[in-house]
Amino acid sequence: MYELLKKDGMAKRGRFHTVHGTIETPVFMNVGTAAAIKGAVSTDDLRGIKTQVELSNTYHLHVRPGDEVVKKLGGLHRFMNWDKPILTDSGGFQVFSLASLRKIKEEGVHFHSHIDGRKIFMGPEESMQIQSNLASTIAMAFDECPSSVADKKYIQNSVERTARWLKRCKDEMARLNSLPDTINPHQMLFGINQGGVYEDIRIAHAQMITELDLDGYAVGGLAVGESHEEMYRILEAVVPYLPENKPTYLMGVGTPANILEAVDRGVDFFDCVYPSRNGRHGHVYTNHGKMNLFNAKYELDDRPIEEGCGCPACRSYSRAYIRHLLKAKEMLGMRLCVLHNLYFYNTMMEEIRDAIDAGEYKAYKKKKLDGMKQH
Repeated sequence: MYELLKKDGMAKRGRFHTVHGTIETPVFMNVGTAAAIKGAVSTDDLRGIKTQVELSNTYHLHVRPGDEVVKKLGGLHRFMNWDKPILTDSGGFQVFSLASLRKIKEEGVHFHSHIDGRKIFMGPEESMQIQSNLASTIAMAFDECPSSVADKKYIQNSVERTARWLKRCKDEMARLNSLPDTINPHQMLFGINQGGVYEDIRIAHAQMITELDLDGYAVGGLAVGESHEEMYRILEAVVPYLPENKPTYLMGVGTPANILEAVDRGVDFFDCVYPSRNGRHGHVYTNHGKMNLFNAKYELDDRPIEEGCGCPACRSYSRAYIRHLLKAKEMLGMRLCVLHNLYFYNTMMEEIRDAIDAGEYKAYKKKKLDGMKQH
């Protein structure tokens, strides 16, 4: 259940109540694709860096270790020792990213495992069954994420099929939630808006899926090749057609600047691999822009990554030491950078919530963006 606490322009400050606890929004979901954050980050670490929601991947967990295995072990929360909300994506994005390995039909998608090449079939019902076995807090509807450069006719047909799939997802989720052996009978379902960069297709699809009265609504198929300006334009066009009294989730986005701009356009859920992926390569986020700790200028720099930062890396270690670890290919170097980046994102979301509460979001956004351009 979503409570809209305050609006500041289009920016929303909300509270989303789930069976695994309350999520304060806007929120950044920390991405743990295979039920772990890459970079040797444990769920105890996540608690210490202000993580509210963890996101895992339906397709990857279905391939390995297998969703039936996770179900036998009590579901994803028990499996990974995490008692807060978990969102599982539907596998739809992998259908997009594994384009060379797939065949899309009305019943679903036939594709080959990227690990061992075995044939897999996934349709709306299969995606819901896998996510029910994983027992996540929020399940995502199964959709096709068409390329942003696909022609309009292809996107129109794809979106119409995604709408038909969504109804099948909703029916199957209701059936699964009523079964006696379902681990989480309160599993929520979010629908996904698609339509590439075509405002008319996006709006028509938003109106169509809003009628299904789902637990939340995502905007998918952005950050897949279009410009930032196009992404913001689509958000401005489509978000007003999604229900204000439900969470709006922008999938796979993004940089701190992307998040600040999208909050200003009414988005309140985010996820992205950037903070962990960049961290593993020695790139760290600060209020003065992004730093590459491999740079020689940090060799003798005994300051923390960012003065005043409360993350485990900044509380205890210098730029010089972390640079040494990265250069020596010590796992601790990656781990500290990932922890710093996730803490930076989670703290930024706290600041965003405070700024909306205070009715000062525009000023906060400007100051934050100006600061990050300095580096």
